[in-house]
Amino acid sequence: MFTNKRFFEWGGIAASMILVIFGIVAIVLGVSGRDTVRSSLKQEAIVGTPDMTPTAIKAEAKQAGLPASIKLPTESVAGKTINTGSEARAFAKYMRIHTLEATKGYTYAQMGRYIAKDGTPQAQLAAGGGTDNPQYALVDPTTKQPVANGARDIWVTETALTTALNTSYMAEQLANFGIVVGIAFLLSGIGFGVLTLGGALRRQSKAAAEAAPARKVVPAS
Repeated sequence: MFTNKRFFEWGGIAASMILVIFGIVAIVLGVSGRDTVRSSLKQEAIVGTPDMTPTAIKAEAKQAGLPASIKLPTESVAGKTINTGSEARAFAKYMRIHTLEATKGYTYAQMGRYIAKDGTPQAQLAAGGGTDNPQYALVDPTTKQPVANGARDIWVTETALTTALNTSYMAEQLANFGIVVGIAFLLSGIGFGVLTLGGALRRQSKAAAEAAPARKVVPAS
């Protein structure tokens, strides 16, 4: 029984130490990851434009004739240096609205690959303008090739940039999650160690009390 108790005591101490180590490592990695995201964003020197406020973007969207169903940003990053994941995500939302304004509310998939020439049948036109049929595309007189729909190409740049910004937000959130998990491991390890050591000390005190010789009572004469 004594051997089994000692085994569990040492096992509990080892487990608590492992939890504490895991917690410290998780916190360090989380802080390092978050700092990497923020330093990388800072290097890009991104600053919010004056119209990146909920009020200004709402007026712009209305003037551009965008549908009311389009969700507009609610955070303001006007004049701010974008150096956190949350700010990067907000900036990406404004970029999407700016792109929709430039394409009259149509997305990449809704527009044709080429600029349609005059007289193109309605059946050959995409919902957002242009055509996917080279037969009805405007031809460049120099290259003799169909002319690409420039409005559609805007989405290629927008998607690349907003994906990078949203990835920064996701990476920062994962880093924050790692910090929270690390704190949980650390506290669990400390608590587990306290309980283990507390139980061991109580058993040692009890064993010492039981092993102590009983005091002999001398009757009064």
